[in-house]
Amino acid sequence: MPRESKEKLKSRAEEIVELLKRHYGDAECSLDFNTVHQLMVATILSAQCTDERVNMVTPALFKKYKTVKAYAEADLKELAKDIFQTGFHNSKAKSIKNSAKALLEGYAGKIPKTLDELVKLPGVGRKTGSVILGAGFGLAEGIVVDTHVGRISRLLGFTKETDPKKVEQDLMQIVPKEDWIKYSHMLIYHGRAICKARKPECENCFLTKLCPSSQV
Repeated sequence: MPRESKEKLKSRAEEIVELLKRHYGDAECSLDFNTVHQLMVATILSAQCTDERVNMVTPALFKKYKTVKAYAEADLKELAKDIFQTGFHNSKAKSIKNSAKALLEGYAGKIPKTLDELVKLPGVGRKTGSVILGAGFGLAEGIVVDTHVGRISRLLGFTKETDPKKVEQDLMQIVPKEDWIKYSHMLIYHGRAICKARKPECENCFLTKLCPSSQV
């Protein structure tokens, strides 16, 4: 198959994004939260854990720890016990407590609104930072690349990379910036509904004609 030109790739990406919007126009972050800091905590917990399980743990957690200060002053062992079900509870507890302390010390307890500042916080990488900016503030500084987004973007021929940072760089060049936030949410929905990891349902997919990996 001949290599697709940059312009054709961008054009196809725009078509795909428009089709995704028709089917998943209401797609949004599936983590439950009421404040941006709660979103930060939930996103840290979501590493190597499903959003569904995180949403089972956070109601009690958010009720117990109501402020950034409460997390900063939390007993580490107790906090780890509170989030045990999300896995990697000891390291996640450290990240949540230390990031809260950093927010109090450097930002008066407020969440910064730039990726450069966010990734300096303990436990906050580029993916977590982009989730916070996108779902919390509606700001697009990057594209969130989780397993669904990376896998489906490769199937669509948008990237050949497996490293999330490299996948993101490829996507940022072809997906319209105004769709960066929505793109991730829509692909996650699509990955759960149709383009499933074990067996993509190509026969039921509305992207078949535009997908070079289609089995139809």
